[in-house]
Amino acid sequence: MSAWQFIKHFPCTNLSRHILRVKPRRCFTSSTPPSSFSVTACLSTSSSSESFADAPYLSVRIHCPKHVVDSFSEALLCFGASSVAVDEDDDDEEDEDVTSGSSLASKEICIESIFPVNEEVKMCISQAANSIGLKEIPKFKVEMGDEQDWRACITLLVHVLQESFQPIEIAERLWIVPEWTSPPVAEGVNIILNPGLAFGTGEHPTTKLCLLLLQSLIKGGEAFLDYGTGSGILAIAALKFGAASSAGVDIDPLAIKSASHNAALNNIPLEKLELHLAPSDNREMPLRKEQFDVVIANILLNPVMELADHILSFAKPGATIGISGILSEQLSSVKERYSPLLEDISVATIGDWVCMSGTKKRS
Repeated sequence: MSAWQFIKHFPCTNLSRHILRVKPRRCFTSSTPPSSFSVTACLSTSSSSESFADAPYLSVRIHCPKHVVDSFSEALLCFGASSVAVDEDDDDEEDEDVTSGSSLASKEICIESIFPVNEEVKMCISQAANSIGLKEIPKFKVEMGDEQDWRACITLLVHVLQESFQPIEIAERLWIVPEWTSPPVAEGVNIILNPGLAFGTGEHPTTKLCLLLLQSLIKGGEAFLDYGTGSGILAIAALKFGAASSAGVDIDPLAIKSASHNAALNNIPLEKLELHLAPSDNREMPLRKEQFDVVIANILLNPVMELADHILSFAKPGATIGISGILSEQLSSVKERYSPLLEDISVATIGDWVCMSGTKKRS
């Protein structure tokens, strides 16, 4: 198999989980966080290609209902998949069920994913399906991947994906600019980013929604918490908007490394940006309760639901909370969960993705 054929089949490496379009694909990448949710689980999904370059892997082809492909892809990453690729050509071409041979083009899309060889694939897929409310486990097929082909494709793939990531205009005079390009508007608010290690480039609708919310909230002097910081994009943006301080928390050391690198690219002083690796056990995070004026959590549905009290514990009474990483069809359950905790709830959407915000109730 040639390197390019390999890329077409597995176009994922140590680049961001965001929906990155390298026609005809969408890419997500991730590390392998714990298989059950905890206070620190699933704050982010970042990846390192080195783990794949030096070890064999499992290639898993999954038939997923089209209407949940984005949320299911992210759930797979949370529960053990190392990368996920969605073939957009599946929308136009008929696919066949691996067992029955029946046409699934009108209802399903094929996800090609990579798992570590020691991962319990069936359990991961089952947990991912359960986390987004799928009643049945999607059909899947597992094959052993060729580590030599994987190593051969990494360098070429990085260049392909870098070329596809160009400056992104989030709003007027607000740009996300890759490290390897120049800002299109020098006098604008330019967030310089290397998306290589963690989630958050500005391309994904949830990141855009969070940036727009943050821009509307920061008036000057606020303390901001980015719960699940990934690339650090929100924490950096808050400081550029005028916040007095930012803190970012993440479960993944690579995310912390990525956020630190991106902070340096943006000349952010160390005293203004705290980055904390969340403990892997039940120890408390190194943050004070009721410390922040604005808190945004752009993570997955299950931790959004299960960690609601924990997320809000860091916000001052009357602080603004932003919750994203959720689909419009999941909004009602998220709203129900947060209604006892928030008032003046509002919702913004881009496509099927939602950002819900509200004010923390005063006791």
